[in-house]
Amino acid sequence: MPVNSFENYPMSWKPVISDRKSAIYTQLAEQLVKDIRNGLLKPGDKLPPQRELADYLDLHLSTVTRAYKLCEERGLICAKVGQGTFVSSDVNTSDTLLYANEELNFVQLGTVLPPYNGNQKVIEFIKSLLSQPDIQGFLEYRSPTGTYIQRKNFSVWAKKIGIDTTSENILFATGGQNAICATILGLFHPGDRIGVNALSFSGLKAIAKMIGVQLVPLPEKQGHIDLDTIEQFCETENLKGLYFIPDHHNPTTYTMKSDERKFIANIAVKNNLVIIEDAINRMFVGQNIPPIFSYAPNNTIYIFSTSKFLCAGLRVAYIIVPNQYRQSLENALYNMNLMVSPFNLEIVNRIFSSVLLEELITEKKQELMERNTIVNSILQGYDILGESTCNFRWLFLPDKWNSHDFEIEARKRGVQIFCADRFAIGKTVPPKAIRLSISSPSSRVELENGITIIKSLL
Repeated sequence: MPVNSFENYPMSWKPVISDRKSAIYTQLAEQLVKDIRNGLLKPGDKLPPQRELADYLDLHLSTVTRAYKLCEERGLICAKVGQGTFVSSDVNTSDTLLYANEELNFVQLGTVLPPYNGNQKVIEFIKSLLSQPDIQGFLEYRSPTGTYIQRKNFSVWAKKIGIDTTSENILFATGGQNAICATILGLFHPGDRIGVNALSFSGLKAIAKMIGVQLVPLPEKQGHIDLDTIEQFCETENLKGLYFIPDHHNPTTYTMKSDERKFIANIAVKNNLVIIEDAINRMFVGQNIPPIFSYAPNNTIYIFSTSKFLCAGLRVAYIIVPNQYRQSLENALYNMNLMVSPFNLEIVNRIFSSVLLEELITEKKQELMERNTIVNSILQGYDILGESTCNFRWLFLPDKWNSHDFEIEARKRGVQIFCADRFAIGKTVPPKAIRLSISSPSSRVELENGITIIKSLL
């Protein structure tokens, strides 16, 4: 036993170092993982201060610091300036929300899938495209930056949604998550800190853990970003970037107001922060609110994925990138070796130049409105958030439930939903709430069955 330790020493965690010849910091990290898994350490538990733990174990402070840093990069613990280090709130939940082996008899209300109505029209469009003489070239290797015409066409169309850019500032990725991953890989380094909503997109969490970037929950007031304290928070926490889904935020469904977007943009410009604006739900929002990009075009990476409103299988995302970040992001996309299919990109390009685009968006919006009407009818009287064209809903649970147990019980009854714990960042205490993906069931009848089961649990 270390010379400075004794049996009744009042510490929240007392690891034991059995082998002082091998790397001690890795032993400490492994023991922390083990103690979290066996329940000795629970989400939200405060860990001993590094200096105190070093003294207790008779170790150099840098050894404990390295162990804590390793666990922080893996998302197991989080540090709060002036408060200490805590076990992460979501440490016992998975960030991967798409199950590899989904049971066929389950009602899928967990993973957010887009409405698939309209796919037959896309198939017919592709058939007509195959007969055109110039299409053969798009079945060969092409530049990962696409063609000038593809970039130019999108830059012209993008003005409809408030994006004023040039063809030179457009890059392509194989879907939104690929674009997010490339952006973080290209513009950030392990240990960098990115401010996010206290409840955030689980895919971002998984990417950050893989790369070693730290996600820091931004200060909130009544469930929304606290604009009164965010600038000082960014400075105190030494943030390098910010990530937002401003339209139908995942999971809470909240859409940021224009003054909120402008305020955040001004902070980013003043403090030279990188904003990652994830516009995955942009086309389903009822209001045409200017994007954050429009207020801070030189600081914002704008990611516009087509999978939710056009066709999931085509997997194309447009990345609007400022000149100062273009080369780094282009290098990241190249090194990830996930080139967008030239054929898929050309299909999307030609749909954007056709009347089919508006038809598909209108039909999908109508399907979402029909589905949300079903949900509102069944869950009338419950506290549930989400606009009529949002493809998921945020449901607050009665006091008798915690959200993790509710997810487990729903799954036992044949319905997959995801609890708030899965979206919590760092030390955030998740609310008693669940996310319901109302666009994922294959039919409205299946949706009605799933929501009816949820109501019976409530």
